[in-house]
Amino acid sequence: MTAPAAKKQYDVIVVGSGAAGGQTAYTLSMEGVKVLMLEAGRNYVPEQETPMFQTPDQAPLRGASTPEKDFGFYDATIDGGWTVPGEPYVQSTSDPHGRFAWWRSRMLGGRTNHWGRISLRNGPYDFKPRTRDGLGMDWPISYEDVAPYYDKVERLIGVYGTSEGLENTPNSSPGCLLPPPAPLISDYLVQQRARRLGIPIVPGHRAVLTQQLDFKRSPALLHPGNPKAQKIIAAHMQQRAACIWATDCGRGCSIRANYQSTTVHLPPALATGNLDIVCNAMVSHVVLGKNGLAKGVKYVDKTSGAERQVSARVIVLAASACETARILLNSKSASFPNGLANSSGKVGRYIMDTVGADLSGQIPLLESLPPQNEDGASGHAFYAPWWGYQDQQKGKLGFARGYHIEFGGGRRMPGAGTLHGIERFTGGSYGKKLKEDARRYYGSFVGFAGRGEMIPNENSYCEIDPVVKDKWGIPVLRFHWKWSEHETRQAAHMQKTFADIVQAMGGCVMGKVQSDGAEAIAPGGFIIHEVGGAIMGADRRTSVTNEWCQTWDVKNLFLTDGAVFVSNADKNPTLTIMALAWRSADHIAGRMRRKEL
Repeated sequence: MTAPAAKKQYDVIVVGSGAAGGQTAYTLSMEGVKVLMLEAGRNYVPEQETPMFQTPDQAPLRGASTPEKDFGFYDATIDGGWTVPGEPYVQSTSDPHGRFAWWRSRMLGGRTNHWGRISLRNGPYDFKPRTRDGLGMDWPISYEDVAPYYDKVERLIGVYGTSEGLENTPNSSPGCLLPPPAPLISDYLVQQRARRLGIPIVPGHRAVLTQQLDFKRSPALLHPGNPKAQKIIAAHMQQRAACIWATDCGRGCSIRANYQSTTVHLPPALATGNLDIVCNAMVSHVVLGKNGLAKGVKYVDKTSGAERQVSARVIVLAASACETARILLNSKSASFPNGLANSSGKVGRYIMDTVGADLSGQIPLLESLPPQNEDGASGHAFYAPWWGYQDQQKGKLGFARGYHIEFGGGRRMPGAGTLHGIERFTGGSYGKKLKEDARRYYGSFVGFAGRGEMIPNENSYCEIDPVVKDKWGIPVLRFHWKWSEHETRQAAHMQKTFADIVQAMGGCVMGKVQSDGAEAIAPGGFIIHEVGGAIMGADRRTSVTNEWCQTWDVKNLFLTDGAVFVSNADKNPTLTIMALAWRSADHIAGRMRRKEL
């Protein structure tokens, strides 16, 4: 609805519409709570806007990336990226190793429209990292506290994969996972040769439907004792089709086969009649009442430029980790001169991203093969969970925490860069010989990417810049960033591991194998897994929220996005964000029923 049409008072206001905001609004709406969702970007309808069947040759520059479209012409991101016109942010240094690149997606559904859909559970070690190695901090909750919500999220959004019983790689409960797709021949080769090196290769977990969801059994497990919610979600599960492997998930999905907040969370939430959504609503700050409670939020209606205020019994910030920190830091008052809910001084602190490094190889064994299942999943059919826990406990690796390996090969949809510069192997060819070379080398390349854990540190944080404001007049963030030796050594280990796998496959490494981890590691923010900035904890003096994502200082203010993360495991954070958001929303709904909020 438009901003003027929104009511002045709701039960709950949710700021943000992505994984956290979508899950929070879904859970509350299904429980009968009246919710207003505020989204800073425009409306987005994947069923109508997804270019499912267009090929790269039909796009400008053959679909290649540009400054306006970092992930290529067909990427679902609208009005977003590492730079957003009119919405700057500030770096505290010109040193490239101390800079943080902040990705934002200004559209309904946020980053859920273009993410990789890799959906891994944090394990028991990941919630108690300090207990294991003395570094960082422990969460105030355990894996057992979150496991039931992992089950719920997997059943709702649809995640394929298997349970392998590996160390700190939790099994899902029976019936939660869909069967994985058939791997590519290159996946099998990686599995065979990596296992010779002691590296396990198992089916990945990804939020893509390989078959229809269990709409007969799952609704009662998701919403016990709530027949209205069961009926609504059963109907919406039937409207989602299994994947037909048409084009990459990053375009969005018009048949709703993958998880996007816009196709999975928001439609059933809207069907309850309990959710209103206002897009183009740029939230500036939370409004504090005289009683010390949050009474509402102020936002700029981007369509008119007018400033508006709405009120609610409970305020939930789910705007993404750094944006949530920005809203809190800009919500200053006499009671909170350093930002709302910031009596600990930890708002904006302990920002983390995933450790990333990559390497690719050319594999002669994969040359000139006939097509074999080349229309399979667009990545993550297999992956390697971290295998070095015991060696780390014995002090053999020289760095704490680990990483998993993602990899991919096969004959992908032809586009710019498909042949990876085959002239390095052919010496350059033309005409008939070029076509022969293309057929020979097409599909013989395999790329590896490491995704590892960063330990939170005091030197990685964001604060409000005292001068710069965005086009709406809202003060912007200034970032400080630093990797520790644990992360850079980890990145160097990734490079050596990838090179070893390529060699075990009989292949040739492409590019330089970086022994200097500081050169191998991706810059902060480039993996787009930033979390932290308002961590949860058991002590209000050293954290921003309690275990329920409720701020210590303002009891009706909750944060349900990645801002509350105490650590950033090597598992991609989205599934955990949704599990924690569902857990927090259940807590909110229960306390509202008891008139405690």
